Amino acid sequence: MQVRLAYGKEGLWVELPDRNVTIVESMYVPGLSHEEEAIRTALRAPRGTRRLRDLVGSDDTVAIVFSDITRPQPRGRMLGVLLEELSHVRGEQIVLINALGTHRPNTEDELVEMLGPSIVAKYRIAQHDAWDQENMVHVGRSSFGHEAFVNGEYMRSSVRILTGFIEPHLFAGFSGGPKAILPGVADARTVEANHGARMIGNARATWVVTDGNPIWEEMREVALMTSPTFMLNVAQNRDRQITGVFAGELLEAHEAGTEFVASTARVAVPALFDIVVTSSSGYPLDLNLYQSVKGISVAAQVVKPGGSIVVATECRDGLPDYGGYAELLGMASTPEELLALIHSPGFAQQDQWDVQIQAQVLMKASVYVKSSHLDPEAVRQAMLKPCASVEDTVAMLIEQYGPDASICVLPEGPMAIPCVAEDITAGS
Repeated sequence: MQVRLAYGKEGLWVELPDRNVTIVESMYVPGLSHEEEAIRTALRAPRGTRRLRDLVGSDDTVAIVFSDITRPQPRGRMLGVLLEELSHVRGEQIVLINALGTHRPNTEDELVEMLGPSIVAKYRIAQHDAWDQENMVHVGRSSFGHEAFVNGEYMRSSVRILTGFIEPHLFAGFSGGPKAILPGVADARTVEANHGARMIGNARATWVVTDGNPIWEEMREVALMTSPTFMLNVAQNRDRQITGVFAGELLEAHEAGTEFVASTARVAVPALFDIVVTSSSGYPLDLNLYQSVKGISVAAQVVKPGGSIVVATECRDGLPDYGGYAELLGMASTPEELLALIHSPGFAQQDQWDVQIQAQVLMKASVYVKSSHLDPEAVRQAMLKPCASVEDTVAMLIEQYGPDASICVLPEGPMAIPCVAEDITAGS
Protein backbone atom coordinates (compact mmCIF):
# COMPACT_ATOMS: atom_id res chain seq x y z
CA MET A 1 0.00 0.00 0.00
CA GLN A 2 1.05 3.58 -0.59
CA VAL A 3 0.95 5.98 2.36
CA ARG A 4 1.75 9.70 2.39
CA LEU A 5 3.69 10.75 5.47
CA ALA A 6 3.61 14.39 6.57
CA TYR A 7 7.18 15.43 5.74
CA GLY A 8 8.48 18.93 5.14
CA LYS A 9 6.17 21.02 2.97
CA GLU A 10 5.54 18.41 0.27
CA GLY A 11 5.03 15.12 2.11
CA LEU A 12 6.71 11.75 1.51
CA TRP A 13 5.03 8.82 -0.24
CA VAL A 14 6.15 5.39 0.95
CA GLU A 15 5.26 1.87 -0.18
CA LEU A 16 4.43 -0.43 2.74
CA PRO A 17 3.22 -4.05 3.00
CA ASP A 18 -0.45 -4.80 2.44
CA ARG A 19 -0.80 -7.06 5.48
CA ASN A 20 -0.46 -6.61 9.23
CA VAL A 21 -0.52 -2.82 8.82
CA THR A 22 -2.71 -0.48 10.90
CA ILE A 23 -3.04 3.14 9.77
CA VAL A 24 -3.75 5.55 12.63
CA GLU A 25 -5.03 9.00 11.76
CA SER A 26 -7.00 11.55 13.73
CA MET A 27 -10.67 11.93 12.92
CA TYR A 28 -10.89 14.31 9.97
CA VAL A 29 -12.89 17.43 10.75
CA PRO A 30 -13.67 19.67 7.76
CA GLY A 31 -12.40 23.21 7.95
CA LEU A 32 -14.81 25.99 8.83
CA SER A 33 -16.40 27.41 5.69
CA HIS A 34 -15.98 31.00 6.87
CA GLU A 35 -12.88 31.19 9.06
CA GLU A 36 -12.77 34.96 9.48
CA GLU A 37 -16.41 35.13 10.48
CA ALA A 38 -15.96 32.28 12.97
CA ILE A 39 -13.01 34.08 14.59
CA ARG A 40 -14.93 37.36 14.66
CA THR A 41 -17.95 35.67 16.26
CA ALA A 42 -15.75 34.06 18.93
CA LEU A 43 -14.15 37.42 19.77
CA ARG A 44 -17.59 39.02 20.09
CA ALA A 45 -19.23 36.16 22.01
CA PRO A 46 -16.35 34.73 24.09
CA ARG A 47 -16.42 32.15 26.86
CA GLY A 48 -16.41 33.44 30.45
CA THR A 49 -15.79 37.13 29.78
CA ARG A 50 -17.00 40.19 27.86
CA ARG A 51 -16.35 40.61 24.15
CA LEU A 52 -12.81 41.64 23.33
CA ARG A 53 -13.60 45.16 22.12
CA ASP A 54 -15.35 45.95 25.41
CA LEU A 55 -12.30 44.84 27.41
CA VAL A 56 -9.91 47.20 25.65
CA GLY A 57 -10.02 50.99 25.91
CA SER A 58 -8.56 53.36 23.35
CA ASP A 59 -5.87 54.42 25.84
CA ASP A 60 -4.77 50.88 26.71
CA THR A 61 -1.42 49.43 25.76
CA VAL A 62 -1.89 45.98 24.24
CA ALA A 63 0.47 42.99 24.12
CA ILE A 64 -0.53 40.17 21.77
CA VAL A 65 1.46 36.95 22.17
CA PHE A 66 1.79 34.61 19.16
CA SER A 67 3.57 31.28 18.61
CA ASP A 68 6.99 31.03 16.98
CA ILE A 69 7.73 29.33 13.68
CA THR A 70 7.97 25.83 15.18
CA ARG A 71 4.18 25.86 15.66
CA PRO A 72 1.67 25.73 12.78
CA GLN A 73 -0.49 28.51 14.21
CA PRO A 74 -2.37 30.35 11.43
CA ARG A 75 -1.12 33.63 12.87
CA GLY A 76 -1.91 35.94 9.99
CA ARG A 77 -5.48 34.68 9.63
CA MET A 78 -6.07 34.95 13.38
CA LEU A 79 -4.32 38.23 14.10
CA GLY A 80 -5.83 39.96 11.09
CA VAL A 81 -9.33 39.58 12.56
CA LEU A 82 -8.18 40.21 16.13
CA LEU A 83 -6.49 43.47 15.15
CA GLU A 84 -9.61 44.58 13.30
CA GLU A 85 -11.49 44.24 16.60
CA LEU A 86 -8.87 46.52 18.14
CA SER A 87 -9.16 49.19 15.45
CA HIS A 88 -10.00 51.78 18.12
CA VAL A 89 -6.48 51.38 19.57
CA ARG A 90 -3.63 53.21 17.84
CA GLY A 91 -1.08 50.90 16.21
CA GLU A 92 1.80 52.33 18.23
CA GLN A 93 0.06 51.18 21.43
CA ILE A 94 0.13 47.55 20.29
CA VAL A 95 3.09 45.17 20.46
CA LEU A 96 3.14 41.66 19.00
CA ILE A 97 5.35 39.36 21.08
CA ASN A 98 6.88 36.29 19.47
CA ALA A 99 6.64 33.56 22.12
CA LEU A 100 9.97 31.92 21.43
CA GLY A 101 10.41 30.25 24.79
CA THR A 102 14.03 29.11 24.57
CA HIS A 103 14.00 28.78 20.76
CA ARG A 104 16.01 30.90 18.34
CA PRO A 105 14.67 34.26 17.10
CA ASN A 106 12.79 34.13 13.82
CA THR A 107 14.20 35.93 10.80
CA GLU A 108 12.49 38.87 9.11
CA ASP A 109 11.49 36.63 6.20
CA GLU A 110 10.06 34.06 8.61
CA LEU A 111 8.04 36.73 10.41
CA VAL A 112 6.57 37.86 7.08
CA GLU A 113 5.73 34.23 6.26
CA MET A 114 4.18 33.77 9.71
CA LEU A 115 2.19 37.01 10.04
CA GLY A 116 1.87 38.45 6.56
CA PRO A 117 3.62 41.53 5.17
CA SER A 118 0.90 44.03 6.15
CA ILE A 119 0.98 43.09 9.84
CA VAL A 120 4.80 43.10 9.93
CA ALA A 121 4.86 46.53 8.28
CA LYS A 122 2.24 48.10 10.55
CA TYR A 123 2.96 46.75 14.05
CA ARG A 124 5.99 46.53 16.28
CA ILE A 125 7.19 42.97 16.87
CA ALA A 126 9.18 42.01 19.96
CA GLN A 127 11.02 38.69 19.91
CA HIS A 128 11.10 37.21 23.39
CA ASP A 129 14.58 36.60 24.81
CA ALA A 130 14.51 34.06 27.63
CA TRP A 131 18.01 35.08 28.76
CA ASP A 132 17.39 38.83 28.98
CA GLN A 133 16.93 38.90 32.74
CA GLU A 134 16.80 42.70 32.82
CA ASN A 135 13.54 42.51 30.87
CA MET A 136 11.94 39.94 33.19
CA VAL A 137 9.36 40.57 35.90
CA HIS A 138 9.00 38.28 38.92
CA VAL A 139 5.34 37.22 39.08
CA GLY A 140 5.41 34.78 41.98
CA ARG A 141 6.33 31.36 43.25
CA SER A 142 4.41 28.30 42.08
CA SER A 143 3.04 25.58 44.34
CA PHE A 144 5.85 23.40 42.96
CA GLY A 145 8.40 25.70 44.60
CA HIS A 146 9.65 27.39 41.43
CA GLU A 147 10.10 31.15 41.07
CA ALA A 148 8.44 32.50 37.94
CA PHE A 149 9.76 35.34 35.76
CA VAL A 150 7.93 36.62 32.67
CA ASN A 151 8.65 39.04 29.81
CA GLY A 152 8.54 42.61 31.13
CA GLU A 153 7.04 44.14 27.99
CA TYR A 154 4.11 41.75 28.25
CA MET A 155 3.67 42.51 31.95
CA ARG A 156 3.85 46.29 31.46
CA SER A 157 0.99 46.25 28.94
CA SER A 158 -2.44 47.01 30.39
CA VAL A 159 -4.12 44.45 28.10
CA ARG A 160 -2.56 41.00 27.62
CA ILE A 161 -3.88 38.76 24.86
CA LEU A 162 -2.70 35.19 24.33
CA THR A 163 -3.07 33.52 20.94
CA GLY A 164 -2.13 30.01 19.90
CA PHE A 165 -2.97 26.66 18.41
CA ILE A 166 -4.25 23.63 20.34
CA GLU A 167 -2.81 20.22 19.56
CA PRO A 168 -1.68 17.24 21.66
CA HIS A 169 1.66 17.80 23.40
CA LEU A 170 4.16 15.19 24.52
CA PHE A 171 4.56 16.37 28.13
CA ALA A 172 2.17 19.31 28.65
CA GLY A 173 -0.88 17.33 27.51
CA PHE A 174 -1.94 20.00 25.02
CA SER A 175 -0.40 23.08 23.48
CA GLY A 176 -2.08 26.46 23.43
CA GLY A 177 -3.59 28.25 26.41
CA PRO A 178 -1.11 28.79 29.25
CA LYS A 179 1.85 27.62 27.15
CA ALA A 180 1.85 31.07 25.56
CA ILE A 181 3.22 32.28 28.92
CA LEU A 182 5.23 29.28 30.11
CA PRO A 183 7.39 28.56 28.20
CA GLY A 184 6.37 31.15 25.56
CA VAL A 185 7.38 34.40 27.29
CA ALA A 186 9.01 33.06 30.46
CA ASP A 187 12.70 33.33 31.26
CA ALA A 188 15.10 30.42 30.88
CA ARG A 189 15.24 29.68 34.61
CA THR A 190 11.46 29.36 34.79
CA VAL A 191 11.34 27.11 31.72
CA GLU A 192 14.13 24.87 33.00
CA ALA A 193 12.39 24.43 36.35
CA ASN A 194 9.05 23.61 34.73
CA HIS A 195 10.72 21.19 32.28
CA GLY A 196 13.03 19.70 34.92
CA ALA A 197 13.87 16.00 35.15
CA ARG A 198 11.45 15.27 38.01
CA MET A 199 8.59 17.08 36.28
CA ILE A 200 9.25 15.39 32.89
CA GLY A 201 9.60 12.01 34.60
CA ASN A 202 6.12 12.18 36.14
CA ALA A 203 3.84 9.53 34.64
CA ARG A 204 1.07 12.13 34.16
CA ALA A 205 3.34 14.42 32.09
CA THR A 206 2.27 12.94 28.80
CA TRP A 207 0.04 13.24 25.75
CA VAL A 208 -3.54 14.59 26.18
CA VAL A 209 -3.35 14.65 30.00
CA THR A 210 -3.77 17.86 31.99
CA ASP A 211 -5.34 16.85 35.33
CA GLY A 212 -2.56 15.76 37.66
CA ASN A 213 0.07 16.70 35.09
CA PRO A 214 2.58 18.81 37.09
CA ILE A 215 3.98 20.52 34.00
CA TRP A 216 0.60 21.71 32.76
CA GLU A 217 -0.59 22.61 36.24
CA GLU A 218 2.42 24.84 36.82
CA MET A 219 1.96 26.40 33.38
CA ARG A 220 -1.61 27.21 34.39
CA GLU A 221 -0.52 28.69 37.72
CA VAL A 222 2.12 30.94 36.18
CA ALA A 223 -0.16 32.07 33.35
CA LEU A 224 -2.83 33.10 35.86
CA MET A 225 -0.21 35.02 37.87
CA THR A 226 0.15 37.32 34.86
CA SER A 227 -3.60 38.14 34.74
CA PRO A 228 -4.14 37.60 31.01
CA THR A 229 -7.02 39.65 29.63
CA PHE A 230 -8.14 37.34 26.83
CA MET A 231 -7.24 34.15 24.95
CA LEU A 232 -7.76 33.26 21.28
CA ASN A 233 -6.85 29.70 20.25
CA VAL A 234 -7.80 27.55 17.27
CA ALA A 235 -7.76 23.89 16.29
CA GLN A 236 -6.79 22.73 12.79
CA ASN A 237 -7.07 19.65 10.61
CA ARG A 238 -4.24 18.01 8.68
CA ASP A 239 -4.78 20.45 5.81
CA ARG A 240 -4.11 23.37 8.20
CA GLN A 241 -7.72 24.51 7.94
CA ILE A 242 -9.25 25.96 11.10
CA THR A 243 -11.80 23.54 12.58
CA GLY A 244 -12.63 25.28 15.85
CA VAL A 245 -12.19 28.68 17.50
CA PHE A 246 -11.92 29.07 21.28
CA ALA A 247 -11.87 32.56 22.74
CA GLY A 248 -12.42 34.22 26.09
CA GLU A 249 -11.22 33.59 29.63
CA LEU A 250 -8.01 31.55 29.58
CA LEU A 251 -9.03 28.38 31.42
CA GLU A 252 -12.62 28.12 30.21
CA ALA A 253 -11.75 28.70 26.56
CA HIS A 254 -8.69 26.42 26.61
CA GLU A 255 -10.60 23.59 28.28
CA ALA A 256 -13.26 23.77 25.57
CA GLY A 257 -10.50 23.59 22.97
CA THR A 258 -8.70 20.64 24.52
CA GLU A 259 -11.94 18.68 24.81
CA PHE A 260 -12.60 19.32 21.12
CA VAL A 261 -9.09 18.27 20.07
CA ALA A 262 -9.01 15.20 22.32
CA SER A 263 -12.27 13.95 20.83
CA THR A 264 -10.66 13.82 17.38
CA ALA A 265 -7.01 13.05 18.20
CA ARG A 266 -7.20 9.97 20.45
CA VAL A 267 -7.40 6.77 18.41
CA ALA A 268 -7.85 3.28 19.88
CA VAL A 269 -5.59 0.47 18.66
CA PRO A 270 -5.98 -3.21 19.63
CA ALA A 271 -2.45 -3.84 20.95
CA LEU A 272 1.19 -2.76 20.84
CA PHE A 273 3.16 -3.11 17.59
CA ASP A 274 6.55 -4.51 16.57
CA ILE A 275 7.18 -1.61 14.18
CA VAL A 276 5.79 1.93 14.22
CA VAL A 277 6.31 4.23 11.23
CA THR A 278 5.69 7.87 12.11
CA SER A 279 6.30 11.45 11.06
CA SER A 280 6.69 14.72 12.93
CA SER A 281 3.63 16.26 11.25
CA GLY A 282 5.60 17.97 8.49
CA TYR A 283 6.69 21.59 8.23
CA PRO A 284 7.13 23.52 10.48
CA LEU A 285 6.93 20.82 13.14
CA ASP A 286 9.79 18.82 11.60
CA LEU A 287 12.19 21.76 11.27
CA ASN A 288 14.80 19.98 13.37
CA LEU A 289 15.49 16.75 15.22
CA TYR A 290 14.85 18.38 18.61
CA GLN A 291 11.25 19.11 17.58
CA SER A 292 11.00 15.65 16.02
CA VAL A 293 11.20 13.99 19.41
CA LYS A 294 7.43 14.57 19.44
CA GLY A 295 6.98 12.20 16.51
CA ILE A 296 9.24 9.66 18.20
CA SER A 297 7.46 9.99 21.54
CA VAL A 298 3.98 9.47 20.11
CA ALA A 299 5.15 6.30 18.34
CA ALA A 300 6.57 5.05 21.63
CA GLN A 301 3.05 5.00 23.08
CA VAL A 302 2.23 1.89 21.02
CA VAL A 303 5.52 0.19 20.22
CA LYS A 304 6.35 -3.08 21.97
CA PRO A 305 9.34 -3.19 24.30
CA GLY A 306 12.19 -4.21 22.02
CA GLY A 307 10.32 -2.93 18.97
CA SER A 308 11.41 -0.33 16.43
CA ILE A 309 10.29 3.16 15.43
CA VAL A 310 10.92 4.64 11.99
CA VAL A 311 10.45 8.42 11.90
CA ALA A 312 10.39 10.47 8.69
CA THR A 313 11.37 14.05 9.51
CA GLU A 314 12.87 16.60 7.12
CA CYS A 315 15.01 18.55 9.65
CA ARG A 316 15.98 21.45 7.39
CA ASP A 317 17.42 23.16 10.50
CA GLY A 318 19.51 20.12 11.40
CA LEU A 319 19.75 18.97 15.01
CA PRO A 320 19.73 22.13 15.32
CA ASP A 321 23.02 23.96 15.84
CA TYR A 322 21.46 26.34 18.39
CA GLY A 323 20.16 25.41 21.85
CA GLY A 324 21.49 22.67 24.11
CA TYR A 325 20.04 19.55 22.47
CA ALA A 326 23.08 18.54 20.39
CA GLU A 327 25.56 19.49 23.13
CA LEU A 328 23.76 17.41 25.73
CA LEU A 329 23.57 14.38 23.44
CA GLY A 330 27.36 14.60 23.15
CA MET A 331 27.83 14.35 26.92
CA ALA A 332 27.06 10.61 27.06
CA SER A 333 27.39 7.53 24.89
CA THR A 334 24.26 5.61 25.94
CA PRO A 335 20.68 6.44 26.90
CA GLU A 336 21.38 5.12 30.39
CA GLU A 337 24.26 7.56 30.81
CA LEU A 338 22.10 10.42 29.53
CA LEU A 339 19.35 9.72 32.04
CA ALA A 340 21.84 9.39 34.88
CA LEU A 341 23.37 12.75 33.91
CA ILE A 342 20.02 14.53 33.63
CA HIS A 343 18.86 13.17 36.99
CA SER A 344 22.12 14.00 38.76
CA PRO A 345 21.71 16.55 41.60
CA GLY A 346 21.87 20.15 40.45
CA PHE A 347 22.04 19.34 36.74
CA ALA A 348 20.15 21.75 34.48
CA GLN A 349 20.64 22.54 30.81
CA GLN A 350 18.51 24.01 28.08
CA ASP A 351 16.63 21.40 26.02
CA GLN A 352 17.33 18.57 28.47
CA TRP A 353 13.59 17.80 28.46
CA ASP A 354 13.51 16.46 24.91
CA VAL A 355 16.80 14.62 25.42
CA GLN A 356 15.30 12.97 28.51
CA ILE A 357 12.21 11.85 26.60
CA GLN A 358 14.35 10.61 23.72
CA ALA A 359 16.53 8.61 26.09
CA GLN A 360 13.46 7.12 27.77
CA VAL A 361 12.15 5.98 24.38
CA LEU A 362 15.53 4.46 23.47
CA MET A 363 15.37 2.36 26.64
CA LYS A 364 12.27 0.77 25.11
CA ALA A 365 12.83 0.67 21.35
CA SER A 366 15.26 1.30 18.50
CA VAL A 367 14.68 4.51 16.51
CA TYR A 368 15.49 4.95 12.80
CA VAL A 369 15.51 8.43 11.24
CA LYS A 370 14.73 9.25 7.62
CA SER A 371 15.83 12.83 6.90
CA SER A 372 16.76 14.77 3.78
CA HIS A 373 19.03 17.16 5.69
CA LEU A 374 20.69 15.23 8.51
CA ASP A 375 24.08 13.65 7.94
CA PRO A 376 24.01 9.93 8.91
CA GLU A 377 26.83 10.49 11.36
CA ALA A 378 24.84 13.26 13.08
CA VAL A 379 21.97 10.81 13.46
CA ARG A 380 24.28 8.24 15.02
CA GLN A 381 25.72 10.82 17.39
CA ALA A 382 22.15 11.43 18.54
CA MET A 383 22.04 7.70 19.46
CA LEU A 384 19.60 7.06 16.62
CA LYS A 385 19.96 4.97 13.45
CA PRO A 386 20.08 6.57 9.97
CA CYS A 387 17.50 5.41 7.46
CA ALA A 388 18.04 6.07 3.76
CA SER A 389 14.71 4.52 2.75
CA VAL A 390 11.62 3.93 4.87
CA GLU A 391 10.67 0.98 2.65
CA ASP A 392 14.08 -0.69 2.95
CA THR A 393 14.20 -0.18 6.70
CA VAL A 394 10.71 -1.62 7.20
CA ALA A 395 11.65 -4.63 5.03
CA MET A 396 14.77 -5.19 7.12
CA LEU A 397 12.73 -4.98 10.34
CA ILE A 398 10.17 -7.49 9.04
CA GLU A 399 13.05 -9.90 8.51
CA GLN A 400 14.17 -9.21 12.08
CA TYR A 401 10.75 -9.63 13.74
CA GLY A 402 9.37 -12.26 11.36
CA PRO A 403 6.79 -12.27 8.55
CA ASP A 404 3.91 -11.74 10.98
CA ALA A 405 5.42 -8.55 12.44
CA SER A 406 2.73 -6.01 13.26
CA ILE A 407 3.12 -2.50 11.82
CA CYS A 408 1.47 0.76 12.87
CA VAL A 409 1.67 3.85 10.66
CA LEU A 410 1.12 7.38 11.99
CA PRO A 411 1.11 9.49 8.79
CA GLU A 412 0.37 12.70 10.72
CA GLY A 413 2.76 11.96 13.58
CA PRO A 414 1.57 13.51 16.85
CA MET A 415 -1.64 14.92 15.36
CA ALA A 416 -3.09 11.49 16.17
CA ILE A 417 -2.49 9.92 19.58
CA PRO A 418 -2.77 6.11 19.47
CA CYS A 419 -3.79 4.39 22.69
CA VAL A 420 -4.38 0.73 23.39
CA ALA A 421 -8.16 0.35 23.57
CA GLU A 422 -8.17 -0.88 27.18
CA ASP A 423 -6.15 2.21 28.24
CA ILE A 424 -8.76 4.52 26.71
CA THR A 425 -11.51 2.60 28.49
CA ALA A 426 -9.61 2.97 31.76
CA GLY A 427 -9.30 6.71 31.15
CA SER A 428 -5.50 6.76 31.25
